Amino acid sequence: MNLFVIGFGYTAGRFVHLYGDRVAHISGTVRTAEKRARLAPLDIDLFDGTTAAAESIANAARADVILISVPPGSEDDPVLGAFGDAITTGHAQRVVYLSTIGVYGDHQGGWIDEDTPLAPEHDRVKARVQVETQWRARLGDRLAVLRLGGIYGPGRNALVELQQGRARRIVKPGQVFNRIHVDDAAAAIMGAIARAHGGAWNICDDEPAPPQDVIAYAASLMGVPPPPEQPFETAELSPMARSFYASNRRVRNIRAKSDLALTFSYPNYRTGLDALWAAGEGRA
Repeated sequence: MNLFVIGFGYTAGRFVHLYGDRVAHISGTVRTAEKRARLAPLDIDLFDGTTAAAESIANAARADVILISVPPGSEDDPVLGAFGDAITTGHAQRVVYLSTIGVYGDHQGGWIDEDTPLAPEHDRVKARVQVETQWRARLGDRLAVLRLGGIYGPGRNALVELQQGRARRIVKPGQVFNRIHVDDAAAAIMGAIARAHGGAWNICDDEPAPPQDVIAYAASLMGVPPPPEQPFETAELSPMARSFYASNRRVRNIRAKSDLALTFSYPNYRTGLDALWAAGEGRA
């Protein structure tokens, strides 16, 4: 299998780290020369969101699998513009697009699944829906869309936030968020690649939970007092951070488990944080 990765972000990088030994050749793009140097000796080119190198376009055209982790821009999708024709007419039988459960909008804490109509509320999420639609029109059954919950894992978790003094317990009554450990997200990518047909799946763990509970549990593992609770109404938050609290939903993952043969290593935030703490995360 030849793999072409557009954007070696946190999740795509973890996928390559865990499953790279199953791939005959890995090529792809990054935005900066520093990240390109860190990924040597992989076959990586720079892609600044406008012009793609000719070799990158050729690699995309001949890859067996494409993994796209670059979010859309405020207007047109840069990946679609630069690589759309090469991917559409190319060799790849599976294109995995990493999207977000934000495309469902607000459901006031109710349970939803993949049959729930998409109802994005913000421009950045509306752009996700547009890109999903555009890729599906081009690729049909070759496309696998993975709608990810909030991603955490090594180096990116509540333990690290507490250690660095960045953790906050923002309380909005009834608010929950859906999460996914990055290793389970990587397993979902592998499941989508192995599946004979495309589709769209929700990739999140079994237990949507209030954000303040996650911080409190991490603090208990560390043996430190949790930060004080702050009411959402008076908390100082950026407009983007505040917008996340505008959507409240509980997302089912039953179809992903069935279709992608997933068995989550971390079915809730507690098992995920337990493993991260045991691995040394959040320690001085």
